[in-house]
Amino acid sequence: MTTAAHLVPGRPVVVRTIALPDDIAAKPLLSMLPRATPASTWVHDAPGAETGLIGWGEAARCEVSGRERFSRAQRWWVDWLNDADVEDDVRLPGSGPIAFASFAFDPNPGSSVVIVPAVIIGRRNGVTWMTVTATTPRDVRRVIDDTLTGLRQPTAVPDAPQDITYGSGSLPIGGWQEAVTEAVRRIDAGELDKVVLARDVVANSASIIDPRYVLGALAARYPSCWTFSVDGLIGATPEMLVRRNGDSVTSRVLAGTVRRSSDATSDASLAESLLDSAKDHAEHAYAVQSVAHALSAHCTDLDVPATPRLLRLANVQHLATDVTGVLADGAAVLGLAASLHPTAAVCGTPTERALGIIRELEGMDRGRYAGPVGWMDARGDGEFGIALRCAKIENDHQLRLFAGCGLVSGSTADAELAESAAKLVPMRDALASS
Repeated sequence: MTTAAHLVPGRPVVVRTIALPDDIAAKPLLSMLPRATPASTWVHDAPGAETGLIGWGEAARCEVSGRERFSRAQRWWVDWLNDADVEDDVRLPGSGPIAFASFAFDPNPGSSVVIVPAVIIGRRNGVTWMTVTATTPRDVRRVIDDTLTGLRQPTAVPDAPQDITYGSGSLPIGGWQEAVTEAVRRIDAGELDKVVLARDVVANSASIIDPRYVLGALAARYPSCWTFSVDGLIGATPEMLVRRNGDSVTSRVLAGTVRRSSDATSDASLAESLLDSAKDHAEHAYAVQSVAHALSAHCTDLDVPATPRLLRLANVQHLATDVTGVLADGAAVLGLAASLHPTAAVCGTPTERALGIIRELEGMDRGRYAGPVGWMDARGDGEFGIALRCAKIENDHQLRLFAGCGLVSGSTADAELAESAAKLVPMRDALASS
């Protein structure tokens, strides 16, 4: 178990949040990201009501690993806040000090990261604000003035990547299908109820990949998802692991998937088959049960719908259930995320048996794929999704794309390969130049 932390430059102790003027507030959040700067984002673009946070630069950074990664990150965040001089003129969820975080799926191996950006732009309830973190009030004022000047300059459109080619990931397709078949055999033998196996694909570009282009494409195609970027992991997740706003707690469970069709009749038929599928309902039930069990330790008045609803995205349709509750013990959002991870939707059940099979059969290190990703504030509120429909930036010309499938009795290698291909579509489309 390790912890590494550093502050840049020196220890940042001054945090100021101000409302932004109308001319800047009218801009889409992702359009305000500067060029060639590592970005942190969490954006949800519901029709007419964009909300979220973007940030750049690093005022502080903490890297943790091991089974205690969540508690170590929380302790670091609390200690950092204790030394911060905060003035928040906005006082909305997401204003004031904010940390973006992305956690490894597996505690060993795995490196997780918490980042406090030097500059954050946030939007909620029609209000847009800026939070700056620096070492002195004079530095804060200088950064605010420079950032306002920069945001008023014409916005350059990011260049699309060129000539994308794809190569095999950690396992060739045939090897991954063999792993699926073996996992299903073990399920049928009674060793476990469900396991999630993921695979990766490598994308190479002839030109430098601008993450802003990829993020913009994801947000445009999947506005109902949360478009995220933290320390080189970028994607658009449809799955909210946990949201805490005061004593209100929400978790969205997605498990059970079918592709979309451009033909309306065929699309409706696919949706009906998903809603009628005993296999998919069984997979979904395991995931809902794991979330409800974890939240019951922290919440009262849990509302767990008896049947899932259908969630339609651009590329797939999911069985979806929103579990809600009232916080009873004051746990911060990161503590809630720690108690929920890994859910059956991304690991399986029983958890330890599923995790063992993943380590044995999957053939790759997931890194931060399928781990919690999101943000937290000084009040313990925040939002963490599950890092799905995403890719890791390997270098300026290469991304590693991930997709996973839940396996239960009755799953087949061919059907799961098709499902994984559908789940890779968001990132593949986001890399397309047209």
